[in-house]
Amino acid sequence: MVEYTARDRLKLLLGGASSLLLASCGGGSGSSLPAHSSTPPITTSPPPSGGTGPVTGLLRDTFRNNFRIGAALSNRRVDSMDLSAQLARDQFSSITPEWELKPDVISPNPGEYNFSEADRVVDWALENGMEVRGHALLWHEATPDHFLQGSPADIRARLEEYITTVVEYFRGRVSVWDVVNETVSVDIYRGADGIGPDRRSVWFNAVGSADYIDWAFRAARAADPDALLFMSEYGTETPLKRQWLVEILRRLNARGVPIDGVGHQFHLYLDTNHQDALDAIDAVDNEFMGLINHATEIDITFYRDPGSCWQSRTNCLPTVGPTPPADMLAQQARLLRNLLNGFALKSSVESVSFWGVRDSDSWLNTSPIERFNYPLLFDRNGDPKPCFNAITDQSYVI
Repeated sequence: MVEYTARDRLKLLLGGASSLLLASCGGGSGSSLPAHSSTPPITTSPPPSGGTGPVTGLLRDTFRNNFRIGAALSNRRVDSMDLSAQLARDQFSSITPEWELKPDVISPNPGEYNFSEADRVVDWALENGMEVRGHALLWHEATPDHFLQGSPADIRARLEEYITTVVEYFRGRVSVWDVVNETVSVDIYRGADGIGPDRRSVWFNAVGSADYIDWAFRAARAADPDALLFMSEYGTETPLKRQWLVEILRRLNARGVPIDGVGHQFHLYLDTNHQDALDAIDAVDNEFMGLINHATEIDITFYRDPGSCWQSRTNCLPTVGPTPPADMLAQQARLLRNLLNGFALKSSVESVSFWGVRDSDSWLNTSPIERFNYPLLFDRNGDPKPCFNAITDQSYVI
């Protein structure tokens, strides 16, 4: 009798039955399903307006044999009466503290450490049987000024002391660290004239190079040899930024820097081609460095604003209002179904996390401007959206 894994069953559902059966019987090559395989059609109907929640564990159980499913959660949500916390406990297997593990929270002043904010959400996640992802040890937007004072040698010593203190404190409780966050150049709109691969951040400017990345990874590995160490980056679905990411990975590999994987944030638009995100996974895999891939901050905004909206809050698209349009919900569901089905076929993808639980949790309700947004799996009432149903049931039609 032929036995199928969850990954094999997904191939069958997505149209790869013939090649899989040949491989199982010894008569085929066993090659993977093509990336553009068809998926069940999705039609539109009015959005849900309340109802019962999903079966406990449905989301994490759907992908149990593929990858962990996670969400970002802040410590203000860690309460038995909080709806987002209840959904996180019931549906996810991994938690990322939203802001509590960033340097400006833990060490706003030289030599001072306050872990109380982080302890609350980390301990809650562990008490509920979930893995904790530490985000992030180094990020230019969460760096107090005192980290960057003095010579490069002073900066290195201060960074290594900070990382050692934090990682040792959480050793055995935080199993994955985003060691550096958003260090790839963002100068992608100038094409070949763009400056890359390293972002000219306050860290780069203070040190005079990107050596701080090496320092951070080496300090984290020394502080906890068992923790997985990641580089976290957004925009890897963009070809030029992906190219710069690979350049940095090659440099780190050549220097023997201890990095275990890449966290792709995947802040996407409704019209994003899911294959662009899957190409980012392939780009890392194709370097044959043995790196793990995580999707770490998934959300899908309902607005594709011009750059001026983010830069000066001008020409932003108007709000779609308090009731999300059904066609936009369907488009979101298609994208997410294709995306997670694609992840499930890639063995290097070991974790997939969303940046929040309910739509009301999302930073996209206030950035770049205040308006209704619907980027996550659950609506403001805690009811599963079409995108949740689309990824937990391949036959689900909306």
